[in-house]
Amino acid sequence: MRRKDFFEFKQFTIDQRNAAMKVGTDSDLLGALAAGGTHILDIGTGTGVISLMLAQRCPDATITAVEIDDHAIIDAAANFAASAWTDRLTLVHASFQDFLATRQAEGTLGAFDCVVCNPPYFDKSLECPDDSRTRARHSSSLPFSTLAKGAYAMLGDEGVFSVCIPGEVLSDFSAECFLQGFWLQDIYRIKTLPTKETKRFVLVFKKGASTPRREHTHCMRNADGSRSDWYLQLMEPFHIGSTK
Repeated sequence: MRRKDFFEFKQFTIDQRNAAMKVGTDSDLLGALAAGGTHILDIGTGTGVISLMLAQRCPDATITAVEIDDHAIIDAAANFAASAWTDRLTLVHASFQDFLATRQAEGTLGAFDCVVCNPPYFDKSLECPDDSRTRARHSSSLPFSTLAKGAYAMLGDEGVFSVCIPGEVLSDFSAECFLQGFWLQDIYRIKTLPTKETKRFVLVFKKGASTPRREHTHCMRNADGSRSDWYLQLMEPFHIGSTK
């Protein structure tokens, strides 16, 4: 069995033998920086890693994780069942669009105080032949407008919506969120090295009232390539032996 089939965290293990998208930097950053809550919705959970990180961070939270892909759902189900928080985790095999429609029909919109998503963001023109990777990576499967509108509907008053996105879609994604009525509460600019441009952004939007924007800029590595103190401290509750 290949080592990359599993990713070991301090308090749980991710089986990623079936999912198209493996544990990566984006999921690590979002799982560690996303705003928490007591009723959390994870859109496009994949292997379930972000849900598990939030379950660890938020001991009083119940988490609903939605995933469309037939392969990823196998990994997420196994990872949830093997965790210490299985009683607080609910996995739904559906597209976000179908999940939203079901909740609307049930009259249960607005039930969450926290929505988190590591959204697909590649343009349709760059789609790859593998259907699972296309759904996981490309915005054609979940357009920004659909995601922003749906997240807004799922949240109660003053709920928070956290995402991790690359710089090339920052303006487009933020615009969709602003159009829905979200306010940007926190923006984390994440650089790989001090001399590099910002590559990733973790955004925390708030529903309802406007709040002063808090801006944060961090580097994952020092100039010599070693892990920065900020990154080591951020990931210390999760990563095993993350010291360099």
